[in-house]
Order: sequence, then structure tokens, then C-alpha cells
Amino acid sequence: MSEARRIRLLQVASVLAVLAVWEASARAGWVDPLFVAPPSVVARAFGAIGGAALIALGDTLAKTAVAYTLAVGLGVPAGLMIGSVRAVHDVVHPFVVALYGIPKILVLPWIVLLLGFGTAPAVAYGAIHGLFPILVLVIGGVRDVDPALITVARSYGARPWQIYWKVILPASVPSVLASLRLGIVFCLLGVLIVEMFAGVRGMGHVLNALANGFQAAQLFAATALVSAASIGFVLALDALNEKLSHWRG
Repeated sequence: MSEARRIRLLQVASVLAVLAVWEASARAGWVDPLFVAPPSVVARAFGAIGGAALIALGDTLAKTAVAYTLAVGLGVPAGLMIGSVRAVHDVVHPFVVALYGIPKILVLPWIVLLLGFGTAPAVAYGAIHGLFPILVLVIGGVRDVDPALITVARSYGARPWQIYWKVILPASVPSVLASLRLGIVFCLLGVLIVEMFAGVRGMGHVLNALANGFQAAQLFAATALVSAASIGFVLALDALNEKLSHWRG
């Protein structure tokens, strides 16, 4: 048996073991089924939440896609510029770090005040929530490029754009991909937060309604749907990372 196959089997076995312990604990009465439904009940709850949950998830993912596009479109180019231009880095980076350290939930009331309820505040807050992790990681990735590589490229007569394309970008790809993986999760989280507290539709609104109604099984099922979508995004970006590995090599 190959090592990769053995790892996959161990991963599957670990998940099944957790589900089995969870099921046994619920059946034995060790946990309150009002708050922790057994996996078998959660599985049946998928049918109960049905198409409505999938429609809500689609609405949430659409908002997340827009927010993520904005965060990446602003964060990656800005991070590359701030990280590669020393004068800009020295002036701007302290402000980036300060803004990154501010809890983003403090901005939410202002966004709701300006944009109201619905799609616009969810997209705006999701973009802000994902922007700063992307920005900080990209800046760090560019600043961590080995100066010797740039020196060697210059010694061979490389022009600034060639240094950027042949040295800085390939060397910073791991940090950029890491920022993209983190950014998608933060954007999704930001959209869900707004849907929970200032939205009229979407998966966050569904989760909030299920929690307030003490519908534990349906809540677990809806949470599983969101988690599966998030994991799928991260795995897709990991696959992209593998495809780009030959370029930075």
C-alpha cells in the first residue's frame, strides 16, 4: 500500500471514529440532544433544510465571490507594491499593521449605517475582512525575498520589470497563495457575520434563525454545508499552488 493511500485511509478512519464517538455519546445521553444532535439525526436534517439552505448558501457564496474579488484585486497588487518599494513600505506599512490589528467588528455598525441592510454591507464587510490578511501576507512575502537573488539578477543586467517578473513574483508566490487561502475564509466569515446580524437572507441568516429556534440537527447540517464549501475553496487553492510550483521553481 502506498504512503499516500495509507494517509487517506487514516484520515477517513479518524473522521469515522469521531462520528462514532459522537453518535454513541448522544445515544447514551452523555450530551443534551437539544444542543448536540447525533450524526444520524443530522444526516436526516439535510432533507429537512433541503433546497432552501442550498439557495441561501448560493446567495452567501455569490456575495463572498464579489467580496473576495475585491479583496484580492486590492490586496495583492497593493501588497506587491508596498513590499517592493522601500519608501512606500516605510511610510505605509505601519498604518497597514495598525489597521490589521483593529477588530473589524468595530467597522460593521458604520458599514450598516452607510449601506443599510442586505447585500451591499455583506460584500463591503467581507472584502474588508479579507483584505488585510491578504495585504499583510503579500507584503511579508515580498520583503522576505532573498536579496542575493535580486543582486545576482542585477549583475546579469536584468531590468527592473525583469527582476519583478523573474525573481520577486516567483519567490513571493507561496506567500500570495497562502494569503489567497486565508483571504477566502475571512471573506466568507465576514459575509456570514453581516448576514447573521444585518442581513435579510443568506446562510448566516439561516444559521441565526436555526440557532434561535433551538433546531440543533438542522443547525449542524447547515454548518456542515458552509464548512464543506469553505474546505472546497481551500483545497482548490492548494491545487492551484501545486500547478504554480514549477514556475517558482
